[in-house]
Amino acid sequence: MSRREKGRHVTTTPPSAHLGAATAPDGSALLLRRHGLRCTASRLCALRLLATSGQHYSSAEVCAALQERGLPFDQATVYRTLETFTDVGLAHAVHGPGPKRYGVSSEPHHHAVCEECGHVQDLAIADMREAVERITRLTGLRAGTGGSLLLYGRCARCSP
Repeated sequence: MSRREKGRHVTTTPPSAHLGAATAPDGSALLLRRHGLRCTASRLCALRLLATSGQHYSSAEVCAALQERGLPFDQATVYRTLETFTDVGLAHAVHGPGPKRYGVSSEPHHHAVCEECGHVQDLAIADMREAVERITRLTGLRAGTGGSLLLYGRCARCSP
């Protein structure tokens, strides 16, 4: 399902609906096309890196990882690629200390973000169910089907 918004193609299909295809060698191109994107080398390489790593990377880290593989992409191209992915729902961005970090996942999830080093850890929805239910009771907010929680603190490596 998609719509046009300010001249950009925006999908309303959640990333989890199609991410399984991104891990197959030939699935990334199809996944990009399903989201209305042209299949450029930078998009294919960045999508495959994010989909197969299971990690959250800054645009500089994605650029460095692609360059280590001998792919000559500059940081501006990688940044625009990652922003495009978030615009169309292929990836999500996590804000914390330092640069924005990007990731993809086949399952909806929440995040724990280290305020010291910026490391992002995925938290399963099931693991956070009680906390979400308590928050909704305290605030009266009716939790929708989308969105995520960000839990900020210090990771085990940064804790004294």
